[in-house]
Amino acid sequence: MQFLFKKTKISYWVAWIALFIPLIGNAQNDEENRLESATLEDIIQYALKHQPEVKQAQIDEEITEQAIKGKLADWYPQINFNYNYQRYIDLQSSVIGGQVIRFGVNNTSSAQFTATQNVFNRDALLASKTASKVRIQASQNTSRSKIDVAVDVTKAVYDVLATMQQIKVSEESIIRLNQSLKDAKNRYVSGVSDKTDFQRATILVRNAEATLKSNTESLKYKKEYLKALMGYPQGEDFILQYDEELMESEILLDTAEQVNYSSHIDYKIIQTQRELQKANLKYSKWAFLPSVNLFGAYNLNYQNNNFGDLYNTRYPYSYVGATLSLPLFQGGKRLAKVQEEKWASSRLDLSLVNLENNLNTAYVSAISSYKSNLALYLAQKENVELAQEVYDIIQLQYTNGVKTYLDVTTSESELRTTRINYFNALYLVLASKVDVQHALGQINY
Repeated sequence: MQFLFKKTKISYWVAWIALFIPLIGNAQNDEENRLESATLEDIIQYALKHQPEVKQAQIDEEITEQAIKGKLADWYPQINFNYNYQRYIDLQSSVIGGQVIRFGVNNTSSAQFTATQNVFNRDALLASKTASKVRIQASQNTSRSKIDVAVDVTKAVYDVLATMQQIKVSEESIIRLNQSLKDAKNRYVSGVSDKTDFQRATILVRNAEATLKSNTESLKYKKEYLKALMGYPQGEDFILQYDEELMESEILLDTAEQVNYSSHIDYKIIQTQRELQKANLKYSKWAFLPSVNLFGAYNLNYQNNNFGDLYNTRYPYSYVGATLSLPLFQGGKRLAKVQEEKWASSRLDLSLVNLENNLNTAYVSAISSYKSNLALYLAQKENVELAQEVYDIIQLQYTNGVKTYLDVTTSESELRTTRINYFNALYLVLASKVDVQHALGQINY
């Protein structure tokens, strides 16, 4: 009884452990799929791990690897087994010397083992020659997917940060405007100024609140778009960490650098395609060569009129041999295929030239955008300090009755616009820097 009790108790705990292990596993997976807070690099690494397009590219690599193994398997001996049973209802007959003679027995059965070995087969040879290049091509496609995701995610992060800063500027502006509204109301109540200052202040506050609402709603969409690019779970959120000073220190770029085509992933992919195309051309030429394989078979035959005695006696036989197959005339099909592959090679050569032109154009466009955005950023950085100083002075003068409220609203509008333009310029120059690096082929994963 004590043994049974212990056994029951152990089974009880085993059942509970088995119940909670999947829950623990799911909790760990959920933890891996969430970010409490994240920097730009954290977000990029998350996207490279969870983005569906990247996962699809990695699956394509696995599919390619298995396809290669399947093709290379043709070099191994191919061994097969066949079994057959046949029951003759009417035996075959023949007339010999005027008499009808029946041949054979009612029950026959056979078991056959066969083996073939390729000596020369152009399909298997092509697989051997191109296996490494096909693997490289699949890996390069995955790299291109990762690069595209990293670029898109980076620019989306900058877009989110720009909107966040617009919201921050609007909130600070509303605080200042509310204080101005309060001052204007007090001056109106005390009879120092007329009603228009108070009304203008009210309009500005409402406009600033509307802008804040618009930016807040825009931020929701942009964050959802960013999460979609990352492959982040719907309904989950994270805190975006950023260092404005660090980003400002990273805006500079060597504008004298020239495009190195061979370092760009698209160039590498076409180069690999050219190598594979050369192999396809050789494959077409191999069609003029014979296919050679070895074969052998071992057969077990069974014959008897009585089914119960069918497998009592076997009649084995075996053989080995070789096959050479050489198509002599196919109506010019092989020559046409060779010419087709040559034209395909020429087309790829032109694709490479076209890619070089496109990469150069993309670089010129990106570097021009970067330079203009950098100039705008530097100008706006200086303007922010000036606008803040102008606003502080005019606000003080208005309080002392030197300036009108219209001057205050104008300086406030200039300060708000200048700060928004500054942050927009900062993130634009960072985004255009990414485009330049992408065009140069400097972003690699």
